[in-house]
Amino acid sequence: MTLKDFEELVPKIKKSSLPGIDSQFKLAPSIRKKLGKEINIEERNPNKAAVLSLLFPDASGEMQMVFMLRKTYKGVHSNQIGFPGGKVESSDNNLEATALRETYEEIGVSSMNITVLKELTDVYIPPSNFLVTPFLGILKERPEYILEENEVERLIEIPLKSILSDKSIASRIITTSYAKEIEVPVFKFDDEVIWGATAMMLSEIKDLILSE
Repeated sequence: MTLKDFEELVPKIKKSSLPGIDSQFKLAPSIRKKLGKEINIEERNPNKAAVLSLLFPDASGEMQMVFMLRKTYKGVHSNQIGFPGGKVESSDNNLEATALRETYEEIGVSSMNITVLKELTDVYIPPSNFLVTPFLGILKERPEYILEENEVERLIEIPLKSILSDKSIASRIITTSYAKEIEVPVFKFDDEVIWGATAMMLSEIKDLILSE
């Protein structure tokens, strides 16, 4: 999908209703779905965070989405692929500001060049007690990155056409912070595997773009 193709979809994306949790749960482990039905999120008083799913054209004009592989550390998201983003800070005016600030801090892309298209459905992450709000944004040219080396191992750019393809959906046996060796649905792109909360967000983005 080229930048021109995607820009033709933007009005539809902006006015469409969100696919929501049903879409997210397509890429959630069965145990995660069970937890989602049992947990009262408000009672847990979760920490708030925001992430940005950022699209841009490559040199040939094909749309890509950028992900980051986090460094290995003592935490539930160690060495996982995800979107740039993080915890809300008192200086942030709103959740969108959090997503944009964190994107700049982690991968060096300025908010001045980003157009935020839509706020997506929150994802609750039980192991860390975070409620994460994803945003979908676009750049009209490939960004120049400056990585926060203490947090980011490397960046991964994946073609939007691959994200939208059902051929990218697979399953893997994974040990998580809350269960050992369970089968989980994943997005698989060559050697890269995206699962968990990021896969749930990506599932909603896919359904949003492909919706009639």
